[in-house]
Amino acid sequence: MKSVLLIGLGNFGQALGERLKNMGDEVMIVDRNEDLINSLSSKYTSAAIANCMNVDNLKTLDIPSFDACVVAIGDDFQSSLEITSNLKDLGAKYVVSRANTEIQRKFLLRVGADEVVYPNRDIAEKLAVKLNSKRVFDYVELDAEHGIFEIAVPQRWYGKNLVDANPRGKFGLNVLTIRKGKDITPLPGPTYIFEEGDHMLVFGETDAIIKFTNKNK
Repeated sequence: MKSVLLIGLGNFGQALGERLKNMGDEVMIVDRNEDLINSLSSKYTSAAIANCMNVDNLKTLDIPSFDACVVAIGDDFQSSLEITSNLKDLGAKYVVSRANTEIQRKFLLRVGADEVVYPNRDIAEKLAVKLNSKRVFDYVELDAEHGIFEIAVPQRWYGKNLVDANPRGKFGLNVLTIRKGKDITPLPGPTYIFEEGDHMLVFGETDAIIKFTNKNK
């Protein structure tokens, strides 16, 4: 369990807060919208109505006590920039800030953000990958060139074991897990026999995996 300070409760901030809360984290929400805070405060560990552009308001929140601070503001980059900088000046352990463009990311990192996220870009990229192949069920980008994909096992592999199919040697697919419905086989051994309905969780180069899913039905 971690303690998180969440500043900004737009759609992204609320979705993140809900997820953190459901995972058991202690979350303090902060926004200058009084009605919004009043409607959400009962769901969280603590809440405050405050304009975080004012450094004195930030000082009252005991910034160093949080494991992470998230600046989830998406419609006012100047505020996001200043709040990120002030959080670091006040001793924040780890600051995650939201960006909408690459230039925003660079400025946020320059003023002290430890991590920058692109909610809109990340959603668009995941959707693009899934639309590109009907056999991709989920996707996590690890860097610009690599990812982890959940993909369907090709029909021609049914009845073959992992050694004979040789996904790593032939296609560069490192099989991490096999899932069939609710049944999970982590790190399947070489004698695992593929069956109809199997999904593979694979790691590899994004381009190679997309190429594989488009060519192997």
